[in-house]
Amino acid sequence: MIPASFPPKDEIARLSARMLLEVGAVHLNSDQPFTLASGLPSPTYIDCRKLISYPRIRSVLMDFLTVTVMREAGLEAFDTIAGGETAGIPFAALVAERMALPMTYVRKKPKGYGRNARIEGVMTDGDRVLLIEDLTTDGGSKLSFVDAIRDTGATCAHTAVIFSYGIFPETEKTLADHGVRLHSLCTWWDVLAAARESGAFTPATLAEVEAFLKAPRAWQDARRTT
Repeated sequence: MIPASFPPKDEIARLSARMLLEVGAVHLNSDQPFTLASGLPSPTYIDCRKLISYPRIRSVLMDFLTVTVMREAGLEAFDTIAGGETAGIPFAALVAERMALPMTYVRKKPKGYGRNARIEGVMTDGDRVLLIEDLTTDGGSKLSFVDAIRDTGATCAHTAVIFSYGIFPETEKTLADHGVRLHSLCTWWDVLAAARESGAFTPATLAEVEAFLKAPRAWQDARRTT
């Protein structure tokens, strides 16, 4: 069911950040930085996959994601919801259910046998597709999924995520240059504010995280091991 009422965008961001903290999806460590998929260090790490195990929080966040998309893109803007393999698949299914739309998913690469497909489910020429994923960093990983969708003859001008890093200025430009608009619920800045309110992290940790958020590339360059 599509939610009938919802809070303003800044309140959605505040509540979403609190829920990510509540389920333990947020990890902050200034002494032993995490290694990201890029190989670069970071004092922050977030695991949105944990949300699927918390049905009440999962439900609220999917309501938030649905109404955010409807607000920013329109109530009748899409024909199909697509999830990116693998983290985006459950969230795409939940949003598709709320919007009463078909759901598909996009593989990271062709499966290598059978039809050698990247799109699973029914996607047809001219479909307006919303790509759902759990999060985005600099936006680059979304482009392959978008291209696979467009290869079917469908269009994809929007992607929605629960969490956007919100610290890399190239993110929205990378997507916009590819004809895609980003929709998200919250960023690291929202999580940092919620973390300060929670009292669960030391002032030193929060200060180091803030330093990273203000200048992530410089912070990473100073801590490269190779």
